[in-house]
Amino acid sequence: MPDAPSTGTRTTGSDCHAVAALVAYDGSSFAGFAAQPGQKTVQSVLEDALGIALRRPVLLAVAGRTDSGVHALGQVVSFPAQGDAPDLGELRRSVNALVCDGVIIRAMQFAVPQFSARFDAVAREYRYRIGNGDAPPLFTAGVSWRVRKPLDVDAMYTASRCLLGENDFRSFCLSASSVGQRTFRRLDLIEFAWEEHLGEPCLTVRIVGNAFLHSMVRVIMGTLVEVGTGRRKPEWVAEVLAAQGRVHAGPTAPAQGLTLWSVSYRPGVGVGDGFLG
Repeated sequence: MPDAPSTGTRTTGSDCHAVAALVAYDGSSFAGFAAQPGQKTVQSVLEDALGIALRRPVLLAVAGRTDSGVHALGQVVSFPAQGDAPDLGELRRSVNALVCDGVIIRAMQFAVPQFSARFDAVAREYRYRIGNGDAPPLFTAGVSWRVRKPLDVDAMYTASRCLLGENDFRSFCLSASSVGQRTFRRLDLIEFAWEEHLGEPCLTVRIVGNAFLHSMVRVIMGTLVEVGTGRRKPEWVAEVLAAQGRVHAGPTAPAQGLTLWSVSYRPGVGVGDGFLG
């Protein structure tokens, strides 16, 4: 996925009312995406840099509020354009010079009026990497979870089938975040593939869905690894799903193995494949 170019020329505010930005970050040095008092977060450093570059306060909408330590390659944020809209090439270069190490804007594009990176999204793709070779990962240690026991990927695949479609994922999210909240989500794909990154083998799991609950992907991964290491049978995952309680699922997988890979949008909002890479 090469960096996408910034598009759009200088226009008036009446021509374009929203800007979308494609953002990547190494989550290891951030306390998550969302702004928190006294914490270094991706949102806070981006809003500060945009505020300096545009000389006005900026409040970002975001496709996915990633947890502390979680990475992103294809995060999408948006904010309204005001008055004379900026040259997006210049703005992207300015912001990338102002933000701290570990976060970059890969591309910027004008979107339709009232575009929201959160509410106009129709799917999010996450990828989780597990280092499962004989030797511990070195170059990929910061973006993978080291699991020492051999993994039965066929058993993990079989166990994961019950999670596809629309289900109540109350068992697979942070308990406090589910109180009084609707916990139904739709998963469209769970795919397993052995890959090699920088010469190191890893198991990469792709998970695509319409939206995700707090820590949902990490709890799913922790639960599937229970099956893959032989501690649980594949049919146990269906029992966890039906139980509708966090205590019934496996552990929460470490944050560093998770990357928000890409976000898809409904047609007609001005944010398409050419922008997303």
